[in-house]
Amino acid sequence: MSLEGIVKSFDLGDGRTISIETGRLARQADGSAVVKMGDTMLLATVVANKEPVVGSDFMPLTVEYREKYSATGRFPGGFIKREARPSDHEILIARLVDRALRPLFPDDFHAETQVIITLISGDKNLPPDSLAALAASAALAISDIPFKGPISEVRIARINGRFVINPTISELEEADLDLVVAASMENIVMVEGEMKEVQEATMIEAIRAAHDAIRVQCQAQADLAGMLGKPVVKREYSHETNDPELFEALRQATYQKTYDTAVSIIPGKHERAEAFDAIKAAFMETIPEENKETNVPLVERYYHEIHKQAVRNMVLNNRIRLDGRKLDEIRPIWCEVDYLPAAHGSSIFTRGETQSLTTVTLGTKLDEQVVDGAVYEGKSNFMLHYNFPPFSTGEVKPIRGTSRREVGHGNLAMRALKPMIPTGQVNPYTIRVVSDILESNGSSSMATVCAGTLALMDAGVKIHKPVSGIAMGLITDKETGKYAVLSDILGDEDHLGDMDFKVTGTRDGITACQMDIKVEGLSYAVLTEALEQARKGRLHILDVMESTIAEPRADYKPFVPRIEQMTIAKEFIGAVIGPGGKIIQDIQNTTNSTIVIEEVGDVGIIDIFAVDKTSIEAAKERIKAIVAVPELNEIYLGTVKNITSFGAFVEILPGKDGLLHISEIDWRRIAEIDKVLKVGDKIKVKLIEIDTKTGKLKLSRKVLLPKPPARNE
Repeated sequence: MSLEGIVKSFDLGDGRTISIETGRLARQADGSAVVKMGDTMLLATVVANKEPVVGSDFMPLTVEYREKYSATGRFPGGFIKREARPSDHEILIARLVDRALRPLFPDDFHAETQVIITLISGDKNLPPDSLAALAASAALAISDIPFKGPISEVRIARINGRFVINPTISELEEADLDLVVAASMENIVMVEGEMKEVQEATMIEAIRAAHDAIRVQCQAQADLAGMLGKPVVKREYSHETNDPELFEALRQATYQKTYDTAVSIIPGKHERAEAFDAIKAAFMETIPEENKETNVPLVERYYHEIHKQAVRNMVLNNRIRLDGRKLDEIRPIWCEVDYLPAAHGSSIFTRGETQSLTTVTLGTKLDEQVVDGAVYEGKSNFMLHYNFPPFSTGEVKPIRGTSRREVGHGNLAMRALKPMIPTGQVNPYTIRVVSDILESNGSSSMATVCAGTLALMDAGVKIHKPVSGIAMGLITDKETGKYAVLSDILGDEDHLGDMDFKVTGTRDGITACQMDIKVEGLSYAVLTEALEQARKGRLHILDVMESTIAEPRADYKPFVPRIEQMTIAKEFIGAVIGPGGKIIQDIQNTTNSTIVIEEVGDVGIIDIFAVDKTSIEAAKERIKAIVAVPELNEIYLGTVKNITSFGAFVEILPGKDGLLHISEIDWRRIAEIDKVLKVGDKIKVKLIEIDTKTGKLKLSRKVLLPKPPARNE
């Protein structure tokens, strides 16, 4: 006997089906759902505490995404052989879902809520991230947790000019656009992805197509909730204590002062914060001592809302920003390359009060990152790591490893630069880019993209084109219809605005984007305007960057280890390695080099890595000798390996001996060979015959010697 579940299925429009099931698994959670597409199955659960987090003024939401190796019939790597902390891949998927869900919880709902999505069955050719938000939203839709959904996510790719929803991994290899889009029935809430220099209009078209597919998935969730037998009643809650009279008194006392302070233009981030804090502190002083314990926390929360209203209205009314810039104006930029003398490549990129110090390190195939996930396996030779230390914002915080935000920002910058990294012999290196944010006031991930481009060019990496990035913001007013699109946003404009839209690209098109929308009803017309404004800002930033360094250095720096590649026939790979690695180890030791051999198709690709050209050439000569094929009539400098009564065996190439018959040693008659040759002697010989049946080689020394004149009879 098995428990019957409730299932809702729908078609993707191309014959493929997705089903959502509830009622069979994880029934003690507030909501659970299993989403299935092909062999891929995701279990999503959601649980929320009944009571709020005391004193919380934000949504305490945690989203976890985990992949079971058993889902694809694999063992976890490492010594422990069990799933451990989440990988970067899992963190990135969790962030995608979090960013899609978070804006749709009620503003005053502060109960700790946990969403856990688990890959329980996996098709190795289907990216599971395209189904994760659908599973999470379905679990919320059938729960009693307050949520203004449903929403869903899809992956959309353009493959050979055609848009494909939820493509396979093999199909993605041919895509020039790869986006994950999240939306409700009415509104886009999140976009993230990478592109190969596509145009803005193409990106808008892709988002539209994705939204059409998402509407079908949202309707399926609504239908599933309706199939439960009774309507889903969301729980009642009262998670905030409010005092309308206190709010109004605070607004009367502080709104105009805050507005006037915003209009007065205080350029510095900390000075501006101190001015606004002083307004709040002045009101705090008017609160009677006996009411402070109750009212101070409320004033903290209320003033944030009043400050937000005042600044937004100032921007909409005056068309000027907190730091005095016009809406489309970019902050002052200064750049420098080769700042760190011992780094393979380095740069500083400073835009306003945001600064990145970025380095590039060049390594071998041995430095490649191994990707060992349940679905994705392989290696990566391009890495970008983003670090955000607390001093960058003037704060004191413990450093406890890489944060999810750092993983996400680094991934965005990596995707922005990746299409411009050359492959093959143009770039035989493994590349690691590290961005350390030294100052932050908005757009630090975009500063990383710019600094990364500069550092790569400083290192001599032959990137196809420079890439820059810009973060766009938006402030809207539904009542008046006013809106302002902001270029190169400050941290305050991110927190107080309605959109954070990061766009990266070259002069010829977009390479990556990340968009979070916090307002309902963003029109495609406004989105198109924001993209065009971003394009102009991106080009301005590129102009400044290229005035510092316009193209990659002609050569790597003198202290950068060199890599050269060789290609050999596959059958010679074993000969180069030798028994137990004996030959290759000897080459490395005697030439002071590092050699990596990889079989690719019918050939062997050899990377030779050394600190100088002489070492590389010595290693190449050793390898060439091993893989060389004896050629008829070619002259060789051979080594005498063995002497017999009828001749000597001479090694003309590594592992290839030929017979130098006694009659071919000299023109004169020789009675005893050991009187003429000794083992170890180096002699020049000519290959005069190759036995086609046995492969035996016949050598001659005498043909290289002057022939004595004939005797006169």
